[in-house]
Amino acid sequence: MQYDVVVGPLDLAARVDEALAVQALAFGLTDDEVDVRRPLVLRHLAVPGARALGATTAEGRLVGFVYGLPNDRTHWWSTVVEPYLRAGGNAEWLHEAFVITELHVHPAHHGHGTGRRLITELTDAVPQPRSLLSALDTESPARHLYRSLGYRDLARGVHFPSAASPYAVMGAPLPLRRRSD
Repeated sequence: MQYDVVVGPLDLAARVDEALAVQALAFGLTDDEVDVRRPLVLRHLAVPGARALGATTAEGRLVGFVYGLPNDRTHWWSTVVEPYLRAGGNAEWLHEAFVITELHVHPAHHGHGTGRRLITELTDAVPQPRSLLSALDTESPARHLYRSLGYRDLARGVHFPSAASPYAVMGAPLPLRRRSD
């Protein structure tokens, strides 16, 4: 298979259902979980400074996306992770941070650098000096990618109210590390 996707600006509000279909495949979401996420994504996009990028095929099919927003310490995510970060001496990471809210690539398009391109191009365009994200607290290809970009664990065993599995909160200074080829 020839691999050719274009990474660029994404009107995520207009393509939210396509993006959530990618997320459902990549993350194993049920239809009910997708239905819960739709209004959350749209609410996040209304936050000043929110940004989204998409990866599309030559035919215009969305095969990956990333979006994020400046951290607001009053938002639920920040209030949940703050005690974990504070316990580890990392609460300062919440100040002037850009939070990667979601990053997903269709499983058929894994291993081609699409996730790396999405997250680096998104964070290259933000004014914040650091980035935060949360990922399932397991060793996974996603965690490997994040570490290769310069993210490090700031807190582990983070329990979000609606999540069955624990998460790790990771942070990296911006710009993200590039491959040293």
